[in-house]
Amino acid sequence: MNLYSTDEIIDALYKAWSSQSSSKWSKDNPANGQCGVTSLVVHDLLGGKINKTSLPSGWHFYNVVNGTRIDFTSSQFSEEIFYMDVPSNREEAFQDTNKDQYRYLKERVLNYLNV
Repeated sequence: MNLYSTDEIIDALYKAWSSQSSSKWSKDNPANGQCGVTSLVVHDLLGGKINKTSLPSGWHFYNVVNGTRIDFTSSQFSEEIFYMDVPSNREEAFQDTNKDQYRYLKERVLNYLNV
């Protein structure tokens, strides 16, 4: 059983996302560029798997928890995503971010979740 609901996590992510968690972040599109780092933090919180799908801009990472696809960063795209559900892992998702961005986002999310 997970300690946090997806609503609690998405709320914490929206508060935590910033230019310190992705250089592509903007006030108008806070989820932009956050997929790799977000999939890692969500994996820490909820477990499950990290999957990816190919988009024109490159690989897009998201989570699968208890058999359910959860894409916390889909709001960055204006078009509908065709999910290929290609199995991925933490190492691949980490190639989309760096240690500082990951550490920052994880600390901020945990703070907003009152951990």
